[in-house]
Amino acid sequence: MWLFVAFLLVPLVEIALFIQIGGFIGLWPTLGIVVLTAIIGTWLVRTQGAMAIGQLRSSFQKLDDPTEPLAHGAMILIAGALLLTPGFFTDAVGFSLLAPPIRKSLFQFLRKRIKVRRFEMGPEGPRDMKRKPGPRQRDDVIEGQYEEVDPPKTPTHGSSGWTRH
Repeated sequence: MWLFVAFLLVPLVEIALFIQIGGFIGLWPTLGIVVLTAIIGTWLVRTQGAMAIGQLRSSFQKLDDPTEPLAHGAMILIAGALLLTPGFFTDAVGFSLLAPPIRKSLFQFLRKRIKVRRFEMGPEGPRDMKRKPGPRQRDDVIEGQYEEVDPPKTPTHGSSGWTRH
């Protein structure tokens, strides 16, 4: 139901804002603002997204919990979609999602409401809850030797006179 309300209310709010702002400053300045916010938003999403990917790589290298960089990346992606959508309300929400303090507070808000049972990561990879902690034992490894054999090449067409088969 919330999704239906959002899909109904957001366009209505955008239309109302276009009418109000367009009536106050005129058509061309209104369209100019929409194009300008899309350009600035694209640049900001690109730079913030690159920083988020760097933080995610860093968390993987340090074997830290990657949930916060992943959440920031998702919020930046949502911000990009909102900034490319023409409108003043979506631009305001998109620009607010690009502010790191707002993203951090939104992440903390969501973290309190979402329960993760358990997540472990280490050199052995994610661990199963039923197994004992410790190094992973691989009992499905079969040692052997192999030799690559290329299949014989067969022509897929008749001779054209230009090639030899």
